[in-house]
Amino acid sequence: MNLQEEATSVGYIARSTPKGVELITEIQRLKKEKNAVILAHYYVDGEIQELADYVGDSLGLSQAAEKTEADLIVFCGVHFMGETAKILNPTKKVVVPDFNAGCSLADSVPVVEFAALKAKHPNAVVVSYINCSADIKAMTDIICTSSNAVQIVESIPADREIIFAPDANLGRYVAHKTGRELILWEGACMVHIDISLEKLAVLKQEYPEALLIAHPECKEVILKEADYVGSTTALLKFVETSPNSTFIVATEAGILHKMKQSVPHKHLIPAPANEQNTCACSECPYMKMNTLEKLYNALYYELPEINLPEATRVPAYKALKAMLEVSA
Repeated sequence: MNLQEEATSVGYIARSTPKGVELITEIQRLKKEKNAVILAHYYVDGEIQELADYVGDSLGLSQAAEKTEADLIVFCGVHFMGETAKILNPTKKVVVPDFNAGCSLADSVPVVEFAALKAKHPNAVVVSYINCSADIKAMTDIICTSSNAVQIVESIPADREIIFAPDANLGRYVAHKTGRELILWEGACMVHIDISLEKLAVLKQEYPEALLIAHPECKEVILKEADYVGSTTALLKFVETSPNSTFIVATEAGILHKMKQSVPHKHLIPAPANEQNTCACSECPYMKMNTLEKLYNALYYELPEINLPEATRVPAYKALKAMLEVSA
């Protein structure tokens, strides 16, 4: 099969790296040669974060994608993030290391069912968390991230109904913080809802001096136990500025790479998952589909590429721009 067929059927370019090629050196060379930018989420492996031109959360990555002057965007994260970069950069080529790197939260909101909810509330303002597909963004009035969800909801007139999708845990947190009644879509991130309250209780007994910090996608019972709740970037800033020296971090464990760089003298403990795994932490299997070899192949072959129909991209762009204007 040809390269395009391979990217479509397999989801990534599966060809082995040529012998003698040093991946990191070649990725850096290709990036310069092709005027490419590598954007990476905090949750991908540390070796990819080290190669990225920008590492951040969904809001920061959206802002970086909008501002980039690169010809080629290589997005190391999950599928909806690559779509977001394409929505903001229709004339640029956007590729991802693995098209199969999806998102359980984005998958939890089917278009037909979401349209039915909107039809029941025709006058509601639709606020969608950025962790959704381009199709859902196109059905949205304004996008939010965990960094700005409270600000976005507060910007909407008090007399307007609000549909908030797809993360119900984030929605409940926002409703609590703003005092607004939200019509919630009952979606969830499989990583954050798998954090174990029982195992956390054991950890807190073992480390009574530790502060529990949590992402608002976690279950409400976890957030009630937390000493601080915030977006991925907010959690990073908290450990940097807090006088405390020990933290239990309740979010995807990839953020610990950046945290350890920022505060090498502090003790950072990943919150445990219900699932038994080798790291005793919460890991997103989709984020871990991003590997150095797939990154190299995506950069070398410029595949798999993200493309969107204009009928989807244009309304999705309006919803994203509405967020970026509020968050500027």
